[in-house]
Amino acid sequence: MALAQTNKSSEAIKSEALVCVSPDYWADACKHLMKKDRVMKRLIPQFGQVCLESRGDAFVTLARSVVGQQISVKAAQTVWDRFTKLSKRMTPAQVLRLKIDDMRAAGLSARKVEYLVDLALHFDSKAVHVAAWDKMEDEAIIAELMAIRGIGRWTAEMFLIFHLMRPDVLPLDDVGLINGISKCYFSGDTVSRSDAREVSEAWAPYRTVATWYIWRSLDPVPVSY
Repeated sequence: MALAQTNKSSEAIKSEALVCVSPDYWADACKHLMKKDRVMKRLIPQFGQVCLESRGDAFVTLARSVVGQQISVKAAQTVWDRFTKLSKRMTPAQVLRLKIDDMRAAGLSARKVEYLVDLALHFDSKAVHVAAWDKMEDEAIIAELMAIRGIGRWTAEMFLIFHLMRPDVLPLDDVGLINGISKCYFSGDTVSRSDAREVSEAWAPYRTVATWYIWRSLDPVPVSY
C-alpha cells in the first residue's frame, strides 16, 4: 500500500486532498426557484444532482479568482495548472517563496503576479479576518477583500459564492450571468444591469443558486474555485 502511494503523481495526491462541500440549502433553493421562475423550472432539471461545490480553502479560492480575471475559463484553468506545479502546496507562505520569473513563465501577467503576492501577504500577515467571515455580512466581507490589490467586487462575489457559499449573491459584473440572462429571458437581446436585477427579483433569497444555473445554461461543466 505504501508503494502504491509513493508511485502516485503529486498532482493526484493534491487532487485527493481537496474535499468538496455542497450547500445544505440547495434542494430547498431549487424548489423555490422552480416554483417562482419559469426559466428555472425548465433549466434546473437538466443538470441532475450536480450543484455548487466549495473546496474549503479561502486562499486558493481567491487565488484562482485572480488568475481567472479577464480570460476564458479554459485559459484560466491552463494557467492555474501551470501555476500550481510551481509549489507542492498552494499556501500563502509558499507563494511568497516563488520566483517572479517562474510565475510569469506559468502564464501570469506581471500585474496578476503582483496581485497574487499581495493576496499572499494579506493572508500570511493575518491582515484578513478569516475566522470572522462566517459571522460577517456579505457587504462587510466584500469591503475587506476589496482592500487587497487586484480584488474587485466581482472577485469578492466569486469568493462569497464559491467559498462561503452564501445563498443570495447576484454578481452583476459577471459577463456570463448577463449573457445567460439575455439568452434565457430576452431571446438573446442585450440586457442592462437593471434588466438583470429585475429578473433576479424572483430568485431571492437564492440568487446564488439561480446564477449557478444560468452559468450552466452557457457551459454545462461546473466551474470551481
